[in-house]
Amino acid sequence: MIPRERLDFSPIVGRPPLRLPDGVRLVLWPVLALEDWDIARPMARTVIPPPQGQPLIPDVPNWTWHEYGMRVGFWRLKRALEGLGVSPTVTLNARVCESYPQVVEACLASQWELNAHSYDQVPMHKLDDQRAVIRRSVEIIEKFSGTRPRGWFGPGLTQTLDTLDYLAEAGIEYIGDWALDDEPVTIRTTSRPIVALPYNFEIHDIVMMALQHHPSDMVYRRALDHFECLYEESAERPKIMAMACHPYLSGVPHRIHYVEKTFEAILSRRGVVAWNGARILDWYLQRPEAGR
Repeated sequence: MIPRERLDFSPIVGRPPLRLPDGVRLVLWPVLALEDWDIARPMARTVIPPPQGQPLIPDVPNWTWHEYGMRVGFWRLKRALEGLGVSPTVTLNARVCESYPQVVEACLASQWELNAHSYDQVPMHKLDDQRAVIRRSVEIIEKFSGTRPRGWFGPGLTQTLDTLDYLAEAGIEYIGDWALDDEPVTIRTTSRPIVALPYNFEIHDIVMMALQHHPSDMVYRRALDHFECLYEESAERPKIMAMACHPYLSGVPHRIHYVEKTFEAILSRRGVVAWNGARILDWYLQRPEAGR
């Protein structure tokens, strides 16, 4: 099925408003992506272009950029989030359980939600057997953590037209790959429905910092502008605002202050709470307005 066959077009102005718990008008959804970049492949992102513009394997400079995120940036972000009482959704390449077990153990010690981010950072279009990789990813995370992941983000947010059917078969309940709404929506698959939680690319650290090359303070400026619009609209119907971080971008010294300042400013407003993906999903599924 193409996406338009998986859900009906529904203008937000024509729907009955969903209802959050009393006193809550906007939910901030923090997402922390933890990835494993295989030195034997081209890097998922680059901060330094290779000489003469030709991709190099092994790409040691850009691999070490990512590695800094796991060795240092993660721990800086963890300290900042915990200081603010924020418990993010950790979207996890399952291979991180094997390559960086101390990082995953730290997430579990903080009771952060783990969701699946495939096995390692390879686009879904490049996999010979998506079903097998999805199943392997879910099983590795479940074995390491003791809890089966309920959510999924594709590497680079990639999907083929069949990916959602394979995810549903594997028991995945929600995805974060679709940036098409301010509210959760229910998606058809060939077996059971999946929920797409509201996501966005506009205040995503990869988009702002690695692709658009904005200065460090842009995370604060753009996120607050984004928030103010949603917060005003949330007086009439609740809103969910995702904010995605990667340790090699948001966890570096010249950005962490702005990341922390952003979360602090948003969460200081009346009626704003931070929930992980599983909690947002549970709220949505219990609502009669969800149209399940």
